[in-house]
Amino acid sequence: MRGAVLRGGRMVVRDDIPEPLPGPGQVLVDVKACGICGSDLHFAKHGDQMLAAGAEMEGMGDINADIDLSRDIFMGHEFSAEILDAGPGTETHPAGTLVTSIPALLSPTGVSMIVYSNSTVGGYAERMLLSAPLLLPIPNGLDADRAALTEPMAVGLHAVNASRIERGETALVVGCGPVGIAIIAALTLRGVESIAASDFSPARRELAATMGAHVTLDPAEDSPFHRCRPAVVFEAVGAPGIIDDVLRRAPAGIRLVVAGVCMQPDTVHPFYAITKQINVQFVFGYDPAEFANSLRAIAEGEIDVAPMITGRVPLDGVDEAFAELADPDRHCKILVTP
Repeated sequence: MRGAVLRGGRMVVRDDIPEPLPGPGQVLVDVKACGICGSDLHFAKHGDQMLAAGAEMEGMGDINADIDLSRDIFMGHEFSAEILDAGPGTETHPAGTLVTSIPALLSPTGVSMIVYSNSTVGGYAERMLLSAPLLLPIPNGLDADRAALTEPMAVGLHAVNASRIERGETALVVGCGPVGIAIIAALTLRGVESIAASDFSPARRELAATMGAHVTLDPAEDSPFHRCRPAVVFEAVGAPGIIDDVLRRAPAGIRLVVAGVCMQPDTVHPFYAITKQINVQFVFGYDPAEFANSLRAIAEGEIDVAPMITGRVPLDGVDEAFAELADPDRHCKILVTP
């Protein structure tokens, strides 16, 4: 079986990946589309730092303890797929059903996340295993490409839900990469009547407007806080200094939701947040209901994710796609179509 794996910081194609065999409660699926996530790009460049940070973090166990960077890494967690076969005694949807799933594989020995793994094959391969209890059939004839964006859209929906924003409050989204765009789409779905989006990239500002932002702002011209007074700010950049800059410039009493993943140590002035009584909420991932709600919203046309899809590549093009995604003016979401 063919698949793209991370090896020595580069994505390479293997032709000798063992065919996955579904066990009880599992299904074998044919991958139709898999989005390249920003976290995959981060892991390819900074995998050692991410693993070290995971090992230092208390309260969750070492979530990446079994990953060996000297061996091939399977990735790909934004996928849609077609059921081929089911494991022994597994009741599930019939073969040929188009599905998606939270990226987790259940087995008698525990749960394996389909994110980064030396052994659990992800969506950058021709076929993979999924858990029958977690499958969601793709409704309304929705195509596989748009269905693959269920996972990243769920990330945006989770951030918006955590903010508890009301329709009449103004939102400012700082950073219009895939996470920021997903947040804008979720704000639109929630019916928020005033959405501002800030990004240096003209292409990203244009996409933000397409996805529902009422106002787009170029921070190179002036601080976005000089041109809008948000009640909720969503930080979707993930770079050092952004949080502190928001705390310094934002109006008093805002709610700051941090969705950008910053891998470097950062510095903030608590005085800014204390004096202004700013509530700071860090968010990550989503819950099963948010995942299902994202699929429903896409399938029912409440969110049009088609403008986000700016490229498609076969397995042989994954490494080049990783490089192209570094340019914010070229792409938002590239889909791998094994």
